[in-house]
Amino acid sequence: MKSIHYVVGDATYPEGEGNKIIAHICNDEGGWGRGFVVAISNNWAEPEQAYRKWYRNRGENDFDLGAVQLVQVEDDVWVANMIAQHGMRSGAQGQPPIRYEAVEEALGKLAAEAKERRASVHMPRIGCGLAGGRWEMIEPIIERTLCQSGVEVFVYDLE
Repeated sequence: MKSIHYVVGDATYPEGEGNKIIAHICNDEGGWGRGFVVAISNNWAEPEQAYRKWYRNRGENDFDLGAVQLVQVEDDVWVANMIAQHGMRSGAQGQPPIRYEAVEEALGKLAAEAKERRASVHMPRIGCGLAGGRWEMIEPIIERTLCQSGVEVFVYDLE
């Protein structure tokens, strides 16, 4: 089993050699414009364009909680748009938008994609910003899905 490598830096500039996948959480309402997606869009237009098209055509595709969309942005870099946030605000009962079961489903799918591409996975502390998740819930999901599958994982914290 691989372990999570914690790195100080920017996940949009993944470290290391070989193929890399930058993973992040998206909402299921088609919203893109706050949080980590801003950094992604500042580097590449394709992930946002692909996400918006995926959302617009959601009745004809797999756009739903737990789904993953991989968008190639460089020869050896992909961005994984993972739908694991229901809505964009906490619900009436105070439940945050993060859906841990969708995180697990998406990361399970991502593990298979990473292995197929022989890629490492790079991410900020997914689900813990605007989605309102808690890292102590997310970290074990990453370990169960990606690390146990033998995928090298790097989690970035900005300075």
